[in-house]
This record gives sequence, structure tokens and C-alpha cells, in this order.
Amino acid sequence: ARAVAPALTTAVWACLAMSAMLLLEAACMSLVSLVAVRLLRLRPERRFKWEPMAGALEGGEADVEDPPASAGRREFPMVLVQIPMYNEKEVYKLSIGAVCALTWPPDRIIIQVLDDSTDPIIKELVELECQEWASKKIDIKYEVRNNRKGYKAGALKKGMEHVYAQQCEFVAIFDADFQPESDFLLKTIPFLVHNPKIALVQTRWKFGCS
Repeated sequence: ARAVAPALTTAVWACLAMSAMLLLEAACMSLVSLVAVRLLRLRPERRFKWEPMAGALEGGEADVEDPPASAGRREFPMVLVQIPMYNEKEVYKLSIGAVCALTWPPDRIIIQVLDDSTDPIIKELVELECQEWASKKIDIKYEVRNNRKGYKAGALKKGMEHVYAQQCEFVAIFDADFQPESDFLLKTIPFLVHNPKIALVQTRWKFGCS
């Protein structure tokens, strides 16, 4: 007991120190958000150039079903959407369905489902879901690999090795339990198109209970 007590005491103090650091970080982030966003009004759309994609209609939505010929090819860049999965039986339909409903010209988006599932039944379900969306003229690719090297990051990297992926200008990545709003690309891609120095756009998450 005498030998264990000092170690436990040290562990407790270490946990308290880390908790204090997390609390301090949260306070700093809240302060920065309050000052920069609320008081100085440094919202992304104010700091960076942002314009709707060509062919946009009144109200901010783009006519992606039948955009002008030049706009459909030139103004709307090719986007690859990656969804890495691993035995996601409960949520695979939600994420795939949400991504397939993204508002973007159908010939300018490729959806890539990267399935590292080890359960053959789940793999079959995910593949069937992709086939169903493909039958609806959605450009969706179901990709698997013979190992799990690098896990999620490895799956994303392997997905980029396909020829069709290398032809895309931008990549959007969603976890298997994400359900992006249909206008996600319309609101994020313009920041990348009009600001060459920006390499990444991340949006706020909203959590929900199933």
C-alpha cells in the first residue's frame, strides 16, 4: 500500500493538471470566439472572398440540375467525397444517403465509399447500398482493400490512388456517422475556389441523438 499510494497520488495530480489545461483551453477558445466573431465581426464570409458558384439562382441556391454549359464545366470544380467506413452497420445508410443528396452538378462530383469492414455481412450491406444509389445515376464508387494499413488515414490515402480521384480538384471527407446538409458544398467550395491560400475548410458540427 505504501508503494502504491505515491503512484496514485501522482496520477491524481496529473489528471487534475490535465483537466485544468483543458478548462483553460476551452476558456481561451471561448474568449477568442467572443472577441473575433462577436465583437470584431471577423466571420469567414467577411474575412475571405466568397461568391456563389456560377448559375446561382435567387436565394443563394445554384441551378445544379441544369447549369449553363460553361458554368457546369468551368465554374463547378470536380469534387471527390470520401466516406471511410469500418463495420458501420447502424449509420452507413444515413451517411451515404446524405452525401448522395448533396446539391452539386451530378457530373462534377464523385462519391467514394472506402469500406474497411471486417464483417462480411456489413460489407455486403454497404456494397448493396452503393449499388442502389448507382442505379439512380449517382456516381458512387465502392472501394475495398486487402489490408487495414494506416487504418482510417490509410484508407483515405489509398482512395486517392484511383485515377478518377486524381482528376478531382477538391476533396470532402465525412465520417461514417456524418449527415451533411445538402448545401454543404455550395457553402464551402467557394472559399477554396476564390482564396488560393486556403487549403482546408472545416465547418461546425451539430450532434444529434438517434
